[in-house]
Amino acid sequence: MSFLLRWICAFVLLTATFNPTEYNYVDWVRTFGGQNMSLAALFGLLLLIGYIIYLRATLRSIGGFGMILVLALVGACLWVLYDFGILRLDNPSMNLWLGLLALSFVLGIGLSWSHVRRALSGQSDMDDVDE
Repeated sequence: MSFLLRWICAFVLLTATFNPTEYNYVDWVRTFGGQNMSLAALFGLLLLIGYIIYLRATLRSIGGFGMILVLALVGACLWVLYDFGILRLDNPSMNLWLGLLALSFVLGIGLSWSHVRRALSGQSDMDDVDE
């Protein structure tokens, strides 16, 4: 599975939870969650499982400091685009999409980092095992 696929899956997970359109879990639960409590719980648990998988893998591979560094790098790239006039930040909906892209990039990097490290160094990451 390539980085692009991992990143797209992270983006889908984040946008399925919340995005500026009306097609997301949060708005659906606000509108119809009371009528479909079992479906709201099922979909909420599926999203939670996705977040646990991504966050656990990200924290294990790059850690909290690494997440902050990747987010800072994405923020610096957005700043450069803004300074050169390529990016405008006056649209709140667009800003939310940029935030979702940035967070999905952090999660995609986190899930892919062990593969990148193995390719660069030839060493695999291993979980600590008590023997």
